[in-house]
Amino acid sequence: MKLASAALTSVACFAALAATPAFASPELAQKKNCMACHAIDKKLIGPPYKDVAAKYAGQKDAVDKLAAKVMKGGSGAWGVLPMPANPQVNEAEAKQLVQWILTLK
Repeated sequence: MKLASAALTSVACFAALAATPAFASPELAQKKNCMACHAIDKKLIGPPYKDVAAKYAGQKDAVDKLAAKVMKGGSGAWGVLPMPANPQVNEAEAKQLVQWILTLK
């Protein structure tokens, strides 16, 4: 019985790791030039990612809403300076970036 339980736990852990988006980390943000305007914990041109995570915490539609802003750009949420569109970021990458950002505390 213990062996079966351990096997199920191992399978569950592997499934959780497999479901984690690839490159959903500072490396993808760097690769897609996001870090030219944003930092994790300080304001550059755009807001710190930790502030973004705090502002959108608990919002069920945050990933879709923010992924669209990453790709298409936006304005007004953080002041007068608009965020430009990022055509180098596809939808899957935008969602991976946003999911990572929303984990920051």
